[in-house]
Amino acid sequence: MKMFCRLPGRLRLSIPFAAGALLAAVATTAAAGDVQLQTLRAPAGFRIELVTDQVPNARAMTFGGGGGVVYVGSASAGKVYAVEVGASGTASVVRTIASGLELPTGVAWRDGSLYVAGLRRVVRYDGIDGRLANPPPPLPIAEGLPPDRHHGRRFIAFGPDGKLYLSIGAPCNVCLPGDRHGLILRMNADGSGVETVARGVRNSVGFDFRPADGSLWFTDNGRDMLGDDVPGDELNRVARPGEHFGFPFCHQGSVADPEFGGERPCREFSAPVQVLGPHVAALGMRFYDGSAFPPAYRGNVFIAEHGSWNRSRKIGYRVSRVSLDSQGRAIRYEPFVEGWLQGSSVWGRPADVLPMPDGSLLVSDDTAGAIYRVRYAP
Repeated sequence: MKMFCRLPGRLRLSIPFAAGALLAAVATTAAAGDVQLQTLRAPAGFRIELVTDQVPNARAMTFGGGGGVVYVGSASAGKVYAVEVGASGTASVVRTIASGLELPTGVAWRDGSLYVAGLRRVVRYDGIDGRLANPPPPLPIAEGLPPDRHHGRRFIAFGPDGKLYLSIGAPCNVCLPGDRHGLILRMNADGSGVETVARGVRNSVGFDFRPADGSLWFTDNGRDMLGDDVPGDELNRVARPGEHFGFPFCHQGSVADPEFGGERPCREFSAPVQVLGPHVAALGMRFYDGSAFPPAYRGNVFIAEHGSWNRSRKIGYRVSRVSLDSQGRAIRYEPFVEGWLQGSSVWGRPADVLPMPDGSLLVSDDTAGAIYRVRYAP
């Protein structure tokens, strides 16, 4: 039986970095094509390796049931990939398991099925792990999503409550988005029971759940055209369902919008846990709960900063790290992996991060069509 849902017509429900000692990482896997692995650098003791450069427009990532397959969404490529990663950290096989889709960015796995979020709908591929060579047809889960391509790259993930979470960006740089945009929603795995979790979200293309308490955290891209240094992107935490995070009235928790800020003051909205760099285009984020990195990294947030597009001096194009205290308060924000930006030239753009079962960290790159692995090996 096919299950469908429609979105409700009316839903009511410049930052300094710590300097750090960044040293050139040892590249143990030869780069191929346009991948310039030798330029990437991370803190001392970390090594950066190329898993594969055969995943064009690689965006969001998720693990399959066995842990050895990484499913990767795309956007402009219109494809979903299955990357079989061996014990050595390199890809043994890369398969295209779906093609011809419309912005199939978000991917999530649960109970043997792969969920894929495109622009207008979410679909499910049942029994996918055992059918990589002959994928099953997609089953519609949620249809009738807003068709606006501006901020139309959806991110999805299953929460600890078993529900599927989905982002719906604002269809503009800045505007009053209405009731169907600027949201993070959640629904049952069959697409029923749609609820609003967060409002006032300009464009979130990455979220995760803090292992310590199960709370939802997400990145949000700040608006453009207010200058090079304002506003910063945001790392936010949802404390209660339906919480409002300010867009379009307030940016970075403290900057009133010149057009809409007079309607509602910043004090009415939830402030970010951490204001990120201005226009860094923070996308995928994950909590690190592994044990392979040094203890200081446990519970940290890693963020893929895709990089600025309209700043006079480019910024971002890196993976950053936000350290938290035991109460979930940000105490440090700094670069973790850099080097995709060389002066004013860019050869790659991080799009997502994903901790592996062995404690290493995967990074997707939609420009180079690559996936990298960062591991600690002093």
